[in-house]
Amino acid sequence: MRIAVLANLKSNAPTWDGMSPDRWADLDSSGTIESLLAALQSGGHDAEFFEANPSPPFNLAGRLLAYQPDLCFNIAEGHYGAARESLIPCLLDMLEIPYTASGPLALALSLDKPTTKHFMVYHGLPTPEFQVLVAPDDPINPEFLDENGALRCPLFAKPSREGTSIGITASNIVRTVDELRTQVTRLYEHYRQPILCERYIQGREVMIGLLGNLPPTADHQFDEPPASLTYLPPLEVDFSAYSESEAGLYTNRMKTEWANDFHYLCPAPLDPDTERELRRLAASMFHAIDCKDMARVDFRLDELDGNKPYILEINPLPGLAPGYSDLCLQSNAAGWSYEQLVNTIVELAAARHGLPVQR
Repeated sequence: MRIAVLANLKSNAPTWDGMSPDRWADLDSSGTIESLLAALQSGGHDAEFFEANPSPPFNLAGRLLAYQPDLCFNIAEGHYGAARESLIPCLLDMLEIPYTASGPLALALSLDKPTTKHFMVYHGLPTPEFQVLVAPDDPINPEFLDENGALRCPLFAKPSREGTSIGITASNIVRTVDELRTQVTRLYEHYRQPILCERYIQGREVMIGLLGNLPPTADHQFDEPPASLTYLPPLEVDFSAYSESEAGLYTNRMKTEWANDFHYLCPAPLDPDTERELRRLAASMFHAIDCKDMARVDFRLDELDGNKPYILEINPLPGLAPGYSDLCLQSNAAGWSYEQLVNTIVELAAARHGLPVQR
């Protein structure tokens, strides 16, 4: 097939004086794009990279119409807006060009963490109790306060519309009302977006990677993990390998500065019942927001409540940097090459769109 790889490179991103150093942490490197192109070419495809930006000088729409791809391999994160990951799929839908991964609705929903959590609550999926503070002095949910006005439990405050753990440090865990106000003020001033505050779950952090597609059904909760999905080995962050400065969190520092020295367990040492339950919940979440082809669901296991799993979020556009993106590490643990992972995603999308996989 003729495949256009769509992504946003860090090197092509806009810059300005005073820009936060983590502003483009979730964008891709040229090395990732080169690896994707090589993987697609190894699968017998013609592939070319396009910066996923409709504006000059990149002019994506015109360049795609000239290239006439059979399929777009989309990993574009976008630059601006609360629904920035959905903008390129919207454009591709307008141009009637098939593409890999989820559509605009799933990508917009998943990027906005509070909206995703409302969705989980509606569908009965376990997620930590939460509230959203639009301004630093917003009233705190009375359920988080005791009779003396103190926090009943530690809370976790984070930006509501960021990926790659942007804005995540040890200071996100707050134990007093003053700490909460200080952290919300800092995050709001830095990121200028609503701040999600949720009950902090102390325990292991485990990720479930999924590949495949599900037929439409009315029920979004499964009794068992659907056999039509492929579940990659669960990955657990090995917090014991990091200093106390990271506070047992999967921080932005771990995902960027220390990405080449990431410590993890894959497969994660889980008992069969726990792994089955994580797969069931991941599949239910995948289905509830209508993911396509691939996703990664992040969990915390509450060590204060018998390791009960809570869904933190779902990423329908997981990173594909070989050697350190979570989905790539999981596929490696399954015995897959990077080429197999990339071309499996293509084959899933081609089948979904009714395209022959021409080699």
